[in-house]
Amino acid sequence: MNRRHGIQALLATAVSAITGPVAASAARLRIGLTSVILADQVAFLSRWERYLSSNVGCEVSFVARESYQAILDLLFSGQIDAAWICGYPYIRYESDLSLLAVPLYEGEPVYQAYLIRSRQLDVAIKQWSDLRGKVLAYSDPLSNSGWLVAQVQLALAGVRERDLKRVFFAHGHRNVAEAVAARLAQAGSIDGYVWETMRQQGMAAIAQTEVVWKSERHGFPPLVTLRNTAHPFRPQLQQAVLSMSNDGVGQALLHDLNLTGFTAGSPDLFDSIRRQAQTVPGSGVGA
Repeated sequence: MNRRHGIQALLATAVSAITGPVAASAARLRIGLTSVILADQVAFLSRWERYLSSNVGCEVSFVARESYQAILDLLFSGQIDAAWICGYPYIRYESDLSLLAVPLYEGEPVYQAYLIRSRQLDVAIKQWSDLRGKVLAYSDPLSNSGWLVAQVQLALAGVRERDLKRVFFAHGHRNVAEAVAARLAQAGSIDGYVWETMRQQGMAAIAQTEVVWKSERHGFPPLVTLRNTAHPFRPQLQQAVLSMSNDGVGQALLHDLNLTGFTAGSPDLFDSIRRQAQTVPGSGVGA
């Protein structure tokens, strides 16, 4: 996708209903997006909206926001009907959320978090303990790969946040890569799927960064709905998403997303994220 600039910014800017208040309507189904995916903004999302509308039987539109919290606020207030979030907010609010679908990346519903560094550094960063005195970029306070994993690994390495020179939230995985490439940060905690997709698309930031650590595999960021207030077309939406790999148009959309399909998934896919969160003070996930 040169046709594809990353959807993270994707999500922050243009696309139909993306700016301004979101009007509730029973005649359409609204899906919230965050920076968990990359794709061209207007052109790609318009194609996907048309595809889903045709297969669901009602108008489907996307609503993009920069942060996970903003999308969750829309979901919990009934201003959107489904959302593509991260595994960490899913397990944090699991009692209120229901899985709609989990993407398949390279055929499996899992992904990894990466620690990346600038290729231009004068000093080497090879592991989490090397971050003392360095600037570290996170993605989002509710991101598994862009925050939670880093908290666990820093603690295991005996590095306290005050041992770092500075940390900041870039608000989007693509922004993490670009901040490290521009040397605004010396390292960044990022979604491995997003970094690999940026690499596949030849984005400039990737040539200036390198992966120094990969996490265990975690459940891929899922699509969810509210558990108790599902839209009447929810079953049709789930079926349309799960069937995308069965027809040519769906396959082309999946290709642009760098995904191979969707599966219904199950809560235990996210057990590794749950276990991590239970070790991080203030994560909002109890034992």
